[in-house]
Amino acid sequence: MKSLVNRSAAGKALAARLTGYRDRENVIVLALPRGGVPVAYEIATALHAPLDVLVVRKLGLPRHKEFAMGAIAHGGVRILNENIIRSYRITDDVIEHVAETETKELQRREQIYRENRPWPSLRNQCVILVDDGLATGATMRAAIEAVHIEKAEEVIMAVPVAATRTLNELAKWTDETVCLLTPDPFYFVGQWYENFDQTTDEEVVRLLAQARSERAQDQGNKAGIKQTIQYPPQMTS
Repeated sequence: MKSLVNRSAAGKALAARLTGYRDRENVIVLALPRGGVPVAYEIATALHAPLDVLVVRKLGLPRHKEFAMGAIAHGGVRILNENIIRSYRITDDVIEHVAETETKELQRREQIYRENRPWPSLRNQCVILVDDGLATGATMRAAIEAVHIEKAEEVIMAVPVAATRTLNELAKWTDETVCLLTPDPFYFVGQWYENFDQTTDEEVVRLLAQARSERAQDQGNKAGIKQTIQYPPQMTS
């Protein structure tokens, strides 16, 4: 099966599937950092939509941190996979310890990425949630729950690659799902990229700042065009 070049190229390919949301006033793109930000940046740029981040954290098993027993998200959202918790006999104390550790990291990242900017209102908004791929889908499930709590009007999930079962399960909670690749067998997200270098905090901050700057310039250009149309120069005799 064909692989993805990198996150940026994947974002551009997803944007081509989301053109129906271009220039809509109520659209906002929310990236799941860190890997989802380069993907979401390309989508937000192409759609002329604002870009922000929704910080989520996986709750990994104590000795297998990459294996999720749940996830947390902005706003105090917590989801748990009861089947995994029962299978591995995870106690409440262990869950609370892991959740406390990940909450601190979530707060650290929110402070770095959002720089004390107010959280955007999602009420009556069309939210496009973006990550660089889905394996278990725990963090995306938490993100979906978070935006539903915020009363979003529509929830769109856009990912370059996903395990088929995970994608189908999460689709039940969204209004539309856009995905480029659903390989089977899946294995892991990074396998389906030619370049899957780790996204850094510095890159996340840079792309968010760049998106805000381009958004402000775009809005300024639109305001200038509108003013020109509404207030044409007076004719001289």
